[in-house]
Amino acid sequence: MGRATDRRAVLRVDLDAGEVGRGRVRRPDTLAVEEPLEIRVGAAGPSRRPLAVTMRTPGADLDLAIGFLLTEGLIRSVDDVATAQLCAGADTPNTYNVVDVVLAPGVPEPAAEASRHFHTTSACGVCGKESIEAVRTRSLFTVTDDPLAVPAELLAELPQRLRAGQRGFDRTGGLHAAGLFTAAGELVVLREDVGRHNAVDKVVGWAAREHRLPLAGHILLVSGRASFELTQKAWMAGMPLLAAVSAPSTLAVDLADEAGMTLVGFLRGRTMNVYTGPHRVTS
Repeated sequence: MGRATDRRAVLRVDLDAGEVGRGRVRRPDTLAVEEPLEIRVGAAGPSRRPLAVTMRTPGADLDLAIGFLLTEGLIRSVDDVATAQLCAGADTPNTYNVVDVVLAPGVPEPAAEASRHFHTTSACGVCGKESIEAVRTRSLFTVTDDPLAVPAELLAELPQRLRAGQRGFDRTGGLHAAGLFTAAGELVVLREDVGRHNAVDKVVGWAAREHRLPLAGHILLVSGRASFELTQKAWMAGMPLLAAVSAPSTLAVDLADEAGMTLVGFLRGRTMNVYTGPHRVTS
């Protein structure tokens, strides 16, 4: 399995160093690794068809693959998967940038044309989709009546708890994080990745493999903005509350409102904006 970080030589320039020339230093720097992951899916047999390629940070790749398949609506539960394993690609035998997923008997394979829609980058998970309707996936879970209630004081503490667990970010400054919390504010699992959508898929995939879905009564906190895609992924996992330290998009707000989710943005310090489902954020 590949490493999550690597070292590169850089020229460090500090304009406040004083004398001319003293602020230019060559030194090693730690970077977040970004590599492609190919997800192959199909029935048992000699080979599976490539379905998706996503740019990700190596680590928790099986969680990523399972979470991706679930949040895209391609499988209904982890029971739809017979096996999932990392394997070597044909041209890169030692990189282990391929996950091979064998579907359980009776589970339909993705349509052949589906692979055209699933080339994603670390910046945007839906860039390869043709339209909003193409990315629209209905959740199996209803969150409208989820009784989760979280005091605003507790919600305000979660970004600090998330940040305390971001070891990869501490080393690189270049990784997004997604954290799953209980209603009492306990951090259940945290995943980091260069792609914010990958970090969420890794959390969802972990929960699926632990047979914890749906994630009723839980909170998902993301370190960046709340996009349509992240809102959809949270809904697909049955989470009633999505919080982000940055801004949501209009589509994210619209989808959260339709789903009956609570969407919180700009969760920083002791302030936050509650865009939908304000009844779950108590005083």
